[in-house]
Amino acid sequence: MPAVTVENPLILPRIAAPAEGSVARPVLAVSTAPEGFEGEGFPVRRAFAKINQKYLDPFIMMDQMGEVDYQAGEPKGTPWHPHRGFETVTYIIDGTFIHQDSHGGGGVITDGDTQWMTAGSGLLHIETPPESLVMSGGLFHGLQLWVNLPAADKMIAPKYQDIRGTSVKLLASSDGGALVRLIAGDIDGHQGPGATHTPITMIHVSVNPGAQVTLPWRADFNALAYGLAGSGSASEERRPFHMGQAVVFGEGDSLTIRADERQDSRSANFELVLLGGLPIREPVAHYGPFVMNSHRELQQALEDFQAGRLGTIPADTNLGR
Repeated sequence: MPAVTVENPLILPRIAAPAEGSVARPVLAVSTAPEGFEGEGFPVRRAFAKINQKYLDPFIMMDQMGEVDYQAGEPKGTPWHPHRGFETVTYIIDGTFIHQDSHGGGGVITDGDTQWMTAGSGLLHIETPPESLVMSGGLFHGLQLWVNLPAADKMIAPKYQDIRGTSVKLLASSDGGALVRLIAGDIDGHQGPGATHTPITMIHVSVNPGAQVTLPWRADFNALAYGLAGSGSASEERRPFHMGQAVVFGEGDSLTIRADERQDSRSANFELVLLGGLPIREPVAHYGPFVMNSHRELQQALEDFQAGRLGTIPADTNLGR
């Protein structure tokens, strides 16, 4: 971990340190993600389960899938299920997932790839490990993020983006002590490959032991961090957090992360994801796989699903089994 990297980050474009006079974002809260199971029984951590929605907007939820080292026959996925009203962003750090949906989207994502599925008006989809991984077992680790859509875009046509790990924008912190993978949005004039309806920034950062990175951050965005591996601290006050914990930042236009001098033996660096987005500030009605603006819209989504109006399972389903 992670799959997309470079041997020498010093050769990468640098992210300039925030301008003098920038306002450092303080830490409002640190929460530990509860553990559970999803789909056919793969382990997840509910990264944002203990965070008030007003600090998450425009994000709905995020699951850390794994990290788990499967034995042969153990890898699991999800059955066919519906979505409406938001986007799912699935980032695979280690392992392989196969996706297919009723709108014609799909593909194989592995080792640093991202699939960006805009459910919009609704579709059915399935995510499952390939037969080779089921047979052999192996390491599996990833994230799935749900990004809300504003009311005006909730019924747009579904869309699928296949973002290869090789297309992720690789950057270095100003002193080269951190490697930044920009998946979506922009930072210091650099643009990630993910195209978003709701303006967001999503980056995966590896911070060298003992190093500190301070990044410019849009003042109109919220700011969240989640530890994927290792340990460190957030903001200038050095609030500790580690793998499986989420950080909520307050207002400002820069944020700081520091890695502890000693990391656990599994990961050489402090690995984390940083997220920010422009709040939508609309009512959120969320039930299972539907994210709408009212309970009536949720009921309509359920009725449409039951009537087959969100799509049907393709007859040529082929998931490598």
